[in-house]
Amino acid sequence: MTKAEIVAEIAGKTGIEKGAVQTVVEYFMESVKAAMAKGENVYLRGFGSFIIKTRAEKTGRNISKNVSITIPAHNIPAFKPAKTFMNAVK
Repeated sequence: MTKAEIVAEIAGKTGIEKGAVQTVVEYFMESVKAAMAKGENVYLRGFGSFIIKTRAEKTGRNISKNVSITIPAHNIPAFKPAKTFMNAVK
């Protein structure tokens, strides 16, 4: 499902025009990205959590040059679905 399909579905179910729904969806996504960029997790009860996972430093290989490289520790965004969400998908 694309963002446009989500906007169309919400607009159809609520009767709100698509432009307003798209603005709300865009601001929601911007709010989540901004919070995670500041290092905060986002919790949506009954849906799931957008969390920041920390990857430890590790050693990798550059196969083309046949050398070992160190991959520094870094953070990645992740989504952890709520139990009710998981059960609905199963």
